Amino acid sequence: MANLFWKNKQTTKSLLATPFKSEEEFEKIIFETPEILEDIFLLKRQVRGGNKAGIPDIVGIDNDGNICIVEMKNVTVDASIIPQVLQYAFWAETNPDSIKSLWLECDNKPDDLSISWDSFQVRIIVIAPKILPSTLDIVDKINYPVDLIEVNRWVEADNQLLLVKKLEPEEKKNRPKPVSGLQTYDDEFYKREYNKESAKYFLQYVKEVEEIIKKNNWSLETKFNKHYCGFKAGYFIAFGIKWVGSKTFAFFFKLSENEAKDFKIPMTKYEKQWKEAIYYIDPKKTKTSDFLEQFEKAYGKLTGK
Repeated sequence: MANLFWKNKQTTKSLLATPFKSEEEFEKIIFETPEILEDIFLLKRQVRGGNKAGIPDIVGIDNDGNICIVEMKNVTVDASIIPQVLQYAFWAETNPDSIKSLWLECDNKPDDLSISWDSFQVRIIVIAPKILPSTLDIVDKINYPVDLIEVNRWVEADNQLLLVKKLEPEEKKNRPKPVSGLQTYDDEFYKREYNKESAKYFLQYVKEVEEIIKKNNWSLETKFNKHYCGFKAGYFIAFGIKWVGSKTFAFFFKLSENEAKDFKIPMTKYEKQWKEAIYYIDPKKTKTSDFLEQFEKAYGKLTGK
């Protein structure tokens, strides 16, 4: 059993690797730690309905409007999990009314979430303490976006440390291309889905943020999605630019509401569900450089730098 040592200037503590006692406890920890699935609003646990097999335990919706099938296993997972979660994906695609009912039943659903019930995409999330790398080879060949996430726990007294790791495929030379069908979010997509002039400015601001990241030598990856462009350190987003209409877009920073109040530029609003400070962008007035404090704060909060 592995030990994790937590060291500061005063003391060194040994944290004991503590597996989850049951799948129920594992699931409860994930639900009580929404930061692990920061861009997903969980609709309901233990979804049951109809008389068909292949109905998922957990359903959510991410801030791109994708229907998320969350499958949790408190055991080592291998490629055999994929046929099971594909059944859940098929169920979601063929039962939009069931998912819509779950959505309408929620009292605390986000106001800013836009869902196309006639044409949503299904996203699969598999969470387990250990996922064999061979699972990635199967994921690469199916027509759904799939996140493979390992979560492990260390305990010291009443404190818990959760290690979250997203499995990423290795780059291979002459790697065969996956089956086509997943949406590509590029210049043409944004100009087609949003106002063309606004899309041009949106992409311009993305490049300006990338220049700030490069200048500061920050370890962040640019990730385009349907409704936003996020800048990520590993699995988590530090900040980004999101659409709030067909013409309007805004900076968002993963900060607490109190942290966001400390800056000179007042935020437009705070979205509690996503824990984001929102600042609307006016292409005629807004300068990316004016938000350097927010960029630095959000990056430091995420990376501890």
